[in-house]
Amino acid sequence: MIEWKIEKEQVVGYDAAVDAMEKRVADIRNDDADEMIWLLEHSPLYTAGTSAKDGDLLDDRFPVYKTGRGGEHTYHGPGQRVAYVMLDLKERQNAKPDLRKYVWLLEEWIILTLAEFGIKGERRDGRVGIWVVGADGAENKIAAIGVRIRKWVTYHGIAINVNPDLSHFSGIVPCGISEHGVTSMHDQGKNITMHELDCALQKTLKLSFP
Repeated sequence: MIEWKIEKEQVVGYDAAVDAMEKRVADIRNDDADEMIWLLEHSPLYTAGTSAKDGDLLDDRFPVYKTGRGGEHTYHGPGQRVAYVMLDLKERQNAKPDLRKYVWLLEEWIILTLAEFGIKGERRDGRVGIWVVGADGAENKIAAIGVRIRKWVTYHGIAINVNPDLSHFSGIVPCGISEHGVTSMHDQGKNITMHELDCALQKTLKLSFP
């Protein structure tokens, strides 16, 4: 059983979020708590994953947090829905946990969710995240993925750009990829609310993580 926790009114501090996730992961591992998906927003900040390069931080206008998730530099801020996903892969994958399959399922979850609003999200080999192709052929990232596993319980997760200030991404090379840009659902002409996205995420999770 998955518990959903949805922050509707306030942003959540990054350090507090990581502390809460680590506690929940330990509780799941010890069978003291259910799996959980936590939907929230952060105030503007940058995170540096385990593969982050110092040169990819172009402007430290916002706080920078070194984090244990995989990946490089990522921006979080208002207008972006972060989903922290805490699942027990041993229970879900018949005691043969597969990290690549898990990331693929996260990608599928995002793709199915975007499709609910008429947005075609796509994977790209060698590029983490989900991408949208514009009428001019340009490819822009609309969602990021960064995960961490502890004793096969997952945490960290995904971030979908609903309507963040896209200029805030200019302070980093997002995920180490300089040749492509970023976009949002509103930028794609879909002026949805965060609540509408949350409802779609809950609906489509059942299709990607039955």
